[in-house]
Amino acid sequence: MTLRWGYGTNGLTDLRLADALALLADLGYDGVGLTLDHMHLDPLAPDLPARTGQVARALDRHGLTVTVETGARYVLDPRRKHGPSLLDPDPDARAARTRLLIRAVQVAADLGAHAVHCFSGITPDATDDGTAWKRLADALAPVLDAATDAGIPLAIEPEPGHLLATLADFHYLRQEFGGPDALGVTLDIGHCQCLEPVPPADCVREAAPWLKHVQIEDMRRGVHEHLPFGDGEIDFPPVLAALEATGYQGLAVVELPRHSHAGPQLAEDSLRFLRATAEGGTP
Repeated sequence: MTLRWGYGTNGLTDLRLADALALLADLGYDGVGLTLDHMHLDPLAPDLPARTGQVARALDRHGLTVTVETGARYVLDPRRKHGPSLLDPDPDARAARTRLLIRAVQVAADLGAHAVHCFSGITPDATDDGTAWKRLADALAPVLDAATDAGIPLAIEPEPGHLLATLADFHYLRQEFGGPDALGVTLDIGHCQCLEPVPPADCVREAAPWLKHVQIEDMRRGVHEHLPFGDGEIDFPPVLAALEATGYQGLAVVELPRHSHAGPQLAEDSLRFLRATAEGGTP
């Protein structure tokens, strides 16, 4: 198979970014899912262009490609996980998230990234669906403009519990925007197992025309818990075969954000599993 493997820095938060990149290169990864966060290329700290340049040189030195991810838990608000979101009732708060995503697009352009990942957020209490979808579209519009100008796809992720939770929701959003080229999808294979109505391999085939980023881990049906490979229920050979058959060109990034305490070992174990599975062997 020609699939390219990455590992998410949100699963290596106990490591300095430079050490994380060196580790992944030494293990044989092709790239990295770089979450912009206070410990890894803080998007709100001073001198972002200079620091981004340092990261770009490190990526080049290690031969790693990159996708920029924006799922940091408390990068904007130290008291609200993933807050404020694109659906926040306060327009100034929504604007703060929009500015962060536009900044992520610029970082991605400076790094030569494949895509910028984002998600909708949870619908606030006492907010009807129509209002929530309008807020999302309005808040994303400037980000899509920036992504179009930069030539960097914006890959929104269906996330369990969010307004945009399924592939069907992604297609609804695409229709709202008129199907812009810059708007793609991040497909999390575990999320497919968790709540999509068809198997993950079918999700890959359905998403293929718009697929700009892939996250991969194990998961169980109906339980949104990112698990190391082998601890969940996913049948991975059909998933990898589907990714290969669709000609997906981006990274498939291991997404284990709650396992940073064991990140180096899990990064090694995960790559061994994926390579063995892709080659038709026993992990």
